[in-house]
Amino acid sequence: MAKEKFDIIQSTCIPVRIDNCNTDLIIPARYLAATTCDPEFFGEAFMHDLRFDAEGNPVTDFVMNRSGYCEKPAKGVHEIIIGGYNWGSGSSREHAAWAIAGYGVRVVISSSFADIHRNNLLNCFVLPVVVSGAFLQELFETVEADPQAEVKVDVPAQTVTNIVTGHSEKFDINGYKKYCLMNALDDIDFLLENTAATEAWETEHGHCRYVL
Repeated sequence: MAKEKFDIIQSTCIPVRIDNCNTDLIIPARYLAATTCDPEFFGEAFMHDLRFDAEGNPVTDFVMNRSGYCEKPAKGVHEIIIGGYNWGSGSSREHAAWAIAGYGVRVVISSSFADIHRNNLLNCFVLPVVVSGAFLQELFETVEADPQAEVKVDVPAQTVTNIVTGHSEKFDINGYKKYCLMNALDDIDFLLENTAATEAWETEHGHCRYVL
């Protein structure tokens, strides 16, 4: 998935008001057999069976097919999903995070995430943001009333702001993951960045030895 530094993301949003939105809804199981690594392939599969009927026709009343919400994500446009409670429940398939990232989403805001899915999102450079149930409801109401309403996610300050109301909440993020997101580093990049420090430590303390 594309690695892009996180700082302040201010964008219109896609409101997906589905509690317990499981990974099978996020990406149907038949896509798990794919051998491609193409982000666009998984992006097209995102919410596929909610977006399209069995004949491949758009489901007109699903939010991602409605006017104002159907544009593909771009800078400042639909980079944020407002999701229901317990987002990403069900199976631990990484493909669900691949689909969200491949679609172009950079932030998912919910009042609760399934733990494994939350970590998968972070590994795919998608920021999961936990807010209170009351603030989530406010965000839903704002974005559903006006598709052009924007939300600002300030990663350095760890705040989410409803631009329309001016209300903000703080959110938590692991310090290591915050550093990696802000510097566009995956786990391997981080290790390579710290190669000199690791080698210096080994020189000072000796190589680790394991005795079986």
